[in-house]
Amino acid sequence: MARKLVHLAYPPRCLSCGVETGTDNMLCQSCWPEAHFFAGSVCNGCGVPLPGQVEETDLCESCHAHPVPWSRGRSVGLYEGPLRRMVLALKHGDRQDNAQHMARWMAAAGEGLISDESLLVPVPLHWGRMVRRRYNQSVLLARALARESGGEVVPDGLQRVRATKSQKDMRRTERFENQRSAIRPHTKRSALLADRPVVLVDDVMTTGATLSACTEACFEAGAKSVSVLVFARVARLA
Repeated sequence: MARKLVHLAYPPRCLSCGVETGTDNMLCQSCWPEAHFFAGSVCNGCGVPLPGQVEETDLCESCHAHPVPWSRGRSVGLYEGPLRRMVLALKHGDRQDNAQHMARWMAAAGEGLISDESLLVPVPLHWGRMVRRRYNQSVLLARALARESGGEVVPDGLQRVRATKSQKDMRRTERFENQRSAIRPHTKRSALLADRPVVLVDDVMTTGATLSACTEACFEAGAKSVSVLVFARVARLA
């Protein structure tokens, strides 16, 4: 009865476009076909689909050409259409409630990545950007993932010690240079990462420059292993 009353006051809406759906935690009939979810055999580095039957160690063309420093990476789907709108609503539209819905899909995509021993470590924001945005969307996703899959969240396990430029129009090499020496283990939290399996959490992976810098920082703190779990993967960037 209580649920029906809530639905009367706040009808379920599409997580992407906001139209009424009649069902919680869903995309509408228009958005669902436009969403490109990853399924089946996937790249062990970034989670994109691979053709046919593959081994657990198989990588996509991009991850072969540019090896990633983490052991396993998974993502829900392609950063376009409905999934892109969900990310932008969370990051810039103050739709913090999207984090829980996105985390459910991330937990499914990352099945096997998170155990009771895992530390969920979000990609950090520089304090200046944090002041403007008021929250770190990766922290929200990490906390929601912990509720879905277990694991311990260390929201400030890493810190961004240098403000970096927007990477929107940068090429791959420029992105990696932009992140150089920008991320470090938090001076008061690094001991928590030592000898623990770490799962880095973020909303979007493009070239992996930011996640690579985070991985290096985790190993600097003595992490036992590092995996990556993101909501969306951008198409290959040269």
